[in-house]
Amino acid sequence: MPPLTNNDNSPRPLVVGLGELLWDLFPKGKQLGGAPANFAYVTALLGDASVVASRVGDDRLGEEALWLLKSNGLNIDHVQRDTQHPTGAVKVEVDAKGRAEYNFVENVAWDFLEFSEDWISLARSTHAVCFGSLAQRCAVSRATIKAFLGAMPSFAIGIFDVNLRQSFFTSQVLRDSARFAKVLKLNDEEFPRFLDLIRCPLKNLERTDVAAARWLCKEFGNHLVCITRGPNGSLLVTPSSQNEHPGFRIKIADTVGAGDAFTATMVHHALRGSSLATINAAANRMGAWVASQEGAMPPADPEILKEVRAVAP
Repeated sequence: MPPLTNNDNSPRPLVVGLGELLWDLFPKGKQLGGAPANFAYVTALLGDASVVASRVGDDRLGEEALWLLKSNGLNIDHVQRDTQHPTGAVKVEVDAKGRAEYNFVENVAWDFLEFSEDWISLARSTHAVCFGSLAQRCAVSRATIKAFLGAMPSFAIGIFDVNLRQSFFTSQVLRDSARFAKVLKLNDEEFPRFLDLIRCPLKNLERTDVAAARWLCKEFGNHLVCITRGPNGSLLVTPSSQNEHPGFRIKIADTVGAGDAFTATMVHHALRGSSLATINAAANRMGAWVASQEGAMPPADPEILKEVRAVAP
């Protein structure tokens, strides 16, 4: 497909993970996470200029988060410090099939993102940004995310990674976010629920995944809609084409961060004008690899990265 950005001045696109930064509290211990940070980590592994734009508390967990991000090669210059609210955390329970359930702590630092002068400059330099619905649960951060997206250059890609967590979303937030996005990404469990929440007019018999994705492209001006299907691969749909991938068979350790790895790889190849088939194969490969490891930020595997960068369908 054609590159989703028309700016070829930078050999390393600037890609931003915008939103929540938190600690995943597993029964066996804690791991740093949050979809934007997971996304940014894989973006960095693939060689793009990767930035985490978030906010942590002025506490021990915040210091640990910054140290870990920096040690993993991520740019932390745009992670804000909050003296009034603690660093975010979420209790994670993983079932026998590796599926994760989350219980989020509220009124934490990333609920109060500030659209500072520093972030204005960052937005104007961004080639792609991934944002979700979870970080918009608080009006303060919701306004900041909208302002960031509005300040980006017209060629930049906004990726709306829908995360229907607990009750931290409204139909209006979902519709507004979809309008700001060139790429819309959901999993197959969220997809029908999302369609209902935004009042998709298609009847049940008309609601094939492809037809519904095409309706979204028309309704919100999206260039690409992605529906991930866990171990069964994914579907990519544009206004005029589509591609399905069956996924890769692997032994799952846990699925935390696998979707974020998929998104980061999808963006990496979309920025370079790769075909839908190449994007789909590469993104599934990276997502499967992360699912085969423990945690959302596993140590780099040079062979996997080489394969993902050069993948052919």
